[in-house]
Amino acid sequence: MIRRNLVCLFLLLFSANLISHGQITSSSSKKYDLYLLIGQSNMAGRGEISEEDEIPLDSVYFLNEQLIWMKAADPIHFDKPSAGVGLAKSFGEEIHKNYPDKLIGLIPCAVGGTSISNWQPGVMHEQTISYPWDNMKERLAYALQYGELKGILWHQGEEDSCPDECFLYKERLIDLIKRLRELTDYENVPFVAGELGKFFVKENKKYFPDMKTCPASVIVKSTKDVIKDTPFSEFVVSNGLESDGGNYHFSSESYRELGIRYANMMVRAQNKY
Repeated sequence: MIRRNLVCLFLLLFSANLISHGQITSSSSKKYDLYLLIGQSNMAGRGEISEEDEIPLDSVYFLNEQLIWMKAADPIHFDKPSAGVGLAKSFGEEIHKNYPDKLIGLIPCAVGGTSISNWQPGVMHEQTISYPWDNMKERLAYALQYGELKGILWHQGEEDSCPDECFLYKERLIDLIKRLRELTDYENVPFVAGELGKFFVKENKKYFPDMKTCPASVIVKSTKDVIKDTPFSEFVVSNGLESDGGNYHFSSESYRELGIRYANMMVRAQNKY
């Protein structure tokens, strides 16, 4: 009995310590403006983490892997051990500047290495042995107990930048947006998609020099076309953003800027409603 009491006391003290350091918060009494983050590794973030990235934000929270609301600090995604700085934290901070009286709740669901085909019900992503759509659906349903969905962020396409897949991307993205809006029972939920890194498109062209338009360029054009024809949607450009040196992922600084751009476009999409 004494041992059991000591264990309970330890758990209480441990939880109190987390709360006092801004790492965890009770969500039962809070209502969030919710934002769903989906796509592959450039949505999840692979940037190098600095001390500033680890400082939790006030009034911006994210739903961690254990379904606990925590103050936003990088890494916010958990899809792979390589998860690092991404666009989520700066997005949340910028969104909160536009809605200072709101609590912002981020729902990280991106999975590195996924193609758009992996974002279908019942489809497993073999690399991570996960079910991106199904897992996202469960996390979203849980999060909606604590707030209202205000927008969806999508950044993906590198995995589909090949001749066999790129020309199917437009149709698949239209279907994805349709399914997301049906899932959320919100036919006009704002949807914001980001442009592949210019450095990635340039690198992609090296492998397909004989194609009039390289696959990565097809992905970018398809995304722009879909956004143009989809109500309450916006497109985020990657002009001026740099890679981390590997021609695939953005640098930490560029991720922070990308998050701000997403926030600005999200507000623009919301104001159209």
